[in-house]
Amino acid sequence: MPLSICETCGTQYAESPAPPEHCPVCEDERQYVGWQGQTWTTHEGLAAKYASRLEDDAGLLGIGMSPDFAINQRAVYLPTDAGNILWECVSLVTDEAIAALKVRGGVDLIAISHPHFYTSMVEWSEALGGVPILLHEADKDWVRRPSSNIEFWSGDEHALSGSVTLLRAGGHFPGSAVIHWKDGPRDGGALFPGDALQVVSDRRHVTFMYSYPNYIPMKPEEVRRMRSLVAKYAFEDVYGYTWGRNILGGGRAAVQASFDRYLGAIAA
Repeated sequence: MPLSICETCGTQYAESPAPPEHCPVCEDERQYVGWQGQTWTTHEGLAAKYASRLEDDAGLLGIGMSPDFAINQRAVYLPTDAGNILWECVSLVTDEAIAALKVRGGVDLIAISHPHFYTSMVEWSEALGGVPILLHEADKDWVRRPSSNIEFWSGDEHALSGSVTLLRAGGHFPGSAVIHWKDGPRDGGALFPGDALQVVSDRRHVTFMYSYPNYIPMKPEEVRRMRSLVAKYAFEDVYGYTWGRNILGGGRAAVQASFDRYLGAIAA
């Protein structure tokens, strides 16, 4: 039976005789149903029209799709002391992408920031030999294709090693996660915030939205909680959710200024 993939958000669903009638991910107010209505494809359908985009993104291997598909996030490969981590996922898995990862030492685990980027996570895990997928338990109801490879973590901080920590930023989704890598990839360390703190177009600030496509601001109390959580972590760089959307140098100060700017605007 086919594994349907939503063409608007890129989420892969469990096997079913026919595509689902609805995509709850898109019908949620944080996302949207495509302007032409709900449409579906399969992994095989994607492979016939799309290829993997494998490029360097500020010193890291980025993995996306060409041409653009769905939300157009990219995954990044993090060679850390906690193992080789694939941060985020995309809907298409190709032999080319798997080979590019294996030649660099393979992948030990997949970690994903929030449900909009779950996409074909199980497909990726299986292609990489059944590696674990780490998701925050607060978002477990959004998993559309269950798998024994999925592991849920809990709490606000989950240390993977002495230099790599998953943080529950919340705000966008209750379990929205960021990953802090103290030792890399450049001097001063980096924060990978997914959409919890989204790097904006000027690449000097981040912003905070409950819904990005529908322009619903994040609640101030969620932003304040996030500021408190992130405060004890040092980093010079912030790697955003898609290609080139990065703050390189001065990232800690940029994020602090962004907290202040956002909260000041909401209070005005």
